[in-house]
Amino acid sequence: MDIIELPDHLSNRIAAGEVVERPASVVKELVENSIDAGSSSIRVEVTEAGLQSIKVIDDGHGIQHDQCHRAFLRHATSKIRNEDDLFHVQSLGFRGEALASIAAVSRLQLKTSTGEQAGTSITLEGGRVVNEDRSDARRGTTITVNDLFYNTPARLKYMKTVHTELGHITDIMNRVAVAHPNIRFELIHNEKQMFQTTGRGDMLQIISAIYGRKVAQQMIPVEKTTLDYNISGYIAMPEINRSSRNFITTTVNGRFVKSIALAKAITNGYHTLLPIGRQPIVIINIEMDPILIDVNVHPTKLEVRFSKEKALVEAIEDMIVHALKQQTLIPSGTNQKVSKQPSVQSSFAFDQNTAQKERTTDQSEVREPIVDQWELNEPFNEMEQETGFEDEGSQPSFSEQGTVSNNEDRFFDHDDAPIYGHDPEATHAGSQVERVPVMYPIGQHHGTYILAQNETGLYIIDQHAAQERIKYEFFRDRIGFVDREVQELLVPLTFDFTPQEALIIEEYHDEFQKVGLFFEQFGQYTYIIRSHPRWFPEGEEEEMIRQMVDQLVSTSSINVSKLREDAAILMSCKRSIKANHYLNQEDMKRLLDDLRTCEDPFTCPHGRPIIIQFSSYELEKMFKRVM
Repeated sequence: MDIIELPDHLSNRIAAGEVVERPASVVKELVENSIDAGSSSIRVEVTEAGLQSIKVIDDGHGIQHDQCHRAFLRHATSKIRNEDDLFHVQSLGFRGEALASIAAVSRLQLKTSTGEQAGTSITLEGGRVVNEDRSDARRGTTITVNDLFYNTPARLKYMKTVHTELGHITDIMNRVAVAHPNIRFELIHNEKQMFQTTGRGDMLQIISAIYGRKVAQQMIPVEKTTLDYNISGYIAMPEINRSSRNFITTTVNGRFVKSIALAKAITNGYHTLLPIGRQPIVIINIEMDPILIDVNVHPTKLEVRFSKEKALVEAIEDMIVHALKQQTLIPSGTNQKVSKQPSVQSSFAFDQNTAQKERTTDQSEVREPIVDQWELNEPFNEMEQETGFEDEGSQPSFSEQGTVSNNEDRFFDHDDAPIYGHDPEATHAGSQVERVPVMYPIGQHHGTYILAQNETGLYIIDQHAAQERIKYEFFRDRIGFVDREVQELLVPLTFDFTPQEALIIEEYHDEFQKVGLFFEQFGQYTYIIRSHPRWFPEGEEEEMIRQMVDQLVSTSSINVSKLREDAAILMSCKRSIKANHYLNQEDMKRLLDDLRTCEDPFTCPHGRPIIIQFSSYELEKMFKRVM
């Protein structure tokens, strides 16, 4: 068999399979090039979601005439010169694959000028130059990509609907806008403006353009500096949550990245403040020495590796925990959303006018994109194992309502002052007791909810959730001090394991003994346990042991603190008062007083709210006493 060297036009098409997945991939690569070119304004115009044409216009430094041909050669780049540069990459692009790959699967035109003389215009088809001319001297670069995948029909047939592809483009624009608030971005689709930022560095204005004003209103600024990292951004109040991790945005040195470790650090920072299965809206920007990060692990540069990942994860988690502990996290009863969950069938059948009305009905939620939710999840959840229909949309909206207008009326209530972010004056940063005000019980509703009041308004407290929180913190602290105390069993527990599990037990025999578990072989794959750690919940001993084995199979380590926390949650739930349990006035007062002493008195261990408040003003508005 002969070995040949592939011609450039064929190797570029192969490379395009990695770099150019869909129109959004083209937008990403071209916009990143514009950012690297020092642009202060970037305009993206797409027709039919980029399947027909994509045009990116910037005011960057442009390309010199004698360099234009070289820009379309594979692995041609102005970003790195030597091996040392590769480990100090500060630009978004550097591999020299994007332009060559895009040109190989489209009809592309480049117009560029440095502003000092007449510019250059080059037209390529399938990667080959078919025309070259001079252009105007406007400083900057305009790249127009027509008929994407015209010469690779197999790729073209896998494109999704126009609305789905537009959703991906909008997501890319949202993320680069968040990463670069000092650049003005504009997205035009079929000659309609879909998205715009001012480029003034106002992050909350960008958040409002993406998620809506009322979400921006509930964002908390966060910041932390360590020896290696400068971390800043905004996190949403816990009641503003979604069912997908797509609303967690992390950027490193201006580059949007995907990192399971960082996403877990963020959700761990919220801890029990989020309901199970819900994710926060968070935007985190990390500035660091480029030598501490490897961005050259994937062609699209979305996945990165950190050399000090553990320290970064701990810093992010601590930052979020500290920020949330400064807040009074009691949601208002008037902001509770009651809506019918859309079905998969109905979401796909929306027409644009109907979807527009749906999106603008309640701006406290992210407006629903008019796309197929299943399709939209696929490219942005590559690193997650989450599946299923997203009940609130998996991408930020691309409706015209999300546009930032020149006047800033959309950031104002008609009868209120402008609201940018969470009001720091509304927080109580004092002692734990001050985080929950003194409340005086006045009765019960259905033996389930305590009604209480004070001078600021009416409070409704879920008595089961409240006692769950109290007992959870009690058991968590109690079992946290238990070291290797064990409970001897009158009747040993018998376990039948798989061959893989049996190998793990043998390999990590010493690790099990350190946490108080002693496996005795009782057959080929059968083991008995004669004692277990004393902190195991009664009746759940077998389940806890199996959890330990499962942890070792999946992660090669035992997370005892996580297991102890699970045990505390289990014990607190089983031993708390249930619904339809009537309390006298003294019992209700004692429960409320105990709740006020909790470290995190706002949610149960499963993340459900404990207290909801109706302020006196809100009650007066509801009864039309004030207008």
